[in-house]
Amino acid sequence: MKYLRNFTVTAVEHLNPRNILLRLTDPAAPLPDCHPGQFVEVKVDGSDKTFLRRPLSIHFVDRVNNELWLLVQMVGDGTRALANLQTGNTLNVLLPLGNGFSPVQQQGERVLLVGGGVGVAPLLEYGKYLCEHHATPIFLLGARTREDVLQLDRFKQYGEVYVTTEDGSLGEQGFVTQHSILQNSTFDRISVCGPKPMMQAVAQYARKSNLPCEVSLENLMACGLGACLCCVEKTKKGNVCVCTDGPVFNINDLTW
Repeated sequence: MKYLRNFTVTAVEHLNPRNILLRLTDPAAPLPDCHPGQFVEVKVDGSDKTFLRRPLSIHFVDRVNNELWLLVQMVGDGTRALANLQTGNTLNVLLPLGNGFSPVQQQGERVLLVGGGVGVAPLLEYGKYLCEHHATPIFLLGARTREDVLQLDRFKQYGEVYVTTEDGSLGEQGFVTQHSILQNSTFDRISVCGPKPMMQAVAQYARKSNLPCEVSLENLMACGLGACLCCVEKTKKGNVCVCTDGPVFNINDLTW
């Protein structure tokens, strides 16, 4: 079931000059059930150039404090307007949308969660879910510099965290597909979110290693309901809307 609700902003955390963490609550009702990998569409007020809602991955669901967390990268007028929100402001949210990551396949399975840049957003909630269901998440996070590595301490609450940065300022230097953990550890499956070239490179590694792999696509999703056809992706079964058939897909269903 989908809900259209007005949330109250409880905090706006500026993580670095380009990214913020929005924490939202609805004092009148508990949060709806949300599955890791699903997303929301938020209405942006205060921007004359923004007419459509903005899709954002569900970053974390805090049931104790009844909070929904959204990780936002400021890339345009709409997301910059979200960064100007203040505690106590209201944000209209359509949720939960799309299909998320696969449930736990077996207790004790080792799941490699690979994120690049702001693509780490859905992996925190998924890592929490895996822990709660007796699986083991291993995080591999990539960024340009140490300043771009997001939520590192929070990821460490749920599993081992490995990092690559392009300039070598944190973790191993290079891209996520070059990290030594890929040669030194074993996994049961992989889930990925980030820039498309990165996801394609991880998908290639998964195929060579004979590992199941899911990717969360970041196509432009204007409506979130499959009506506008902005987010169409070509798959082996034909063209599909990422917002309704995804955003999470098995790599075997894609034409990569």
